[in-house]
Amino acid sequence: MPKLIRLYIVNVAIGFALAIAFVAMLVWADIAGLRHLILETEMGWLAALMMVMFHGVLFGGAQFAIAVMRMADPDDGPKGGRRAPNGPPVPVRVTADVSPRQIQMRRR
Repeated sequence: MPKLIRLYIVNVAIGFALAIAFVAMLVWADIAGLRHLILETEMGWLAALMMVMFHGVLFGGAQFAIAVMRMADPDDGPKGGRRAPNGPPVPVRVTADVSPRQIQMRRR
């Protein structure tokens, strides 16, 4: 099996394990009445399955992204642009012309 596929499968499995633990903590803490929804209704198993699947996709993708980003060589740094850096910011005076009628309308 190619290394990239193995990396993907392992990290998605870790993400789904985290999702199962996360959903278990949500049910245990009874957040938003999820314990009642899952354990005491007829279709509660479907709600639990959907939460595990959606969180598994989310956590698996995040876990894989973190694994890929950690693969970079430590000596890789920014290698972009050769433009000279800008100097310090220079303040510019801006005038705002206001007619007497606008001032009078503001006071009302």
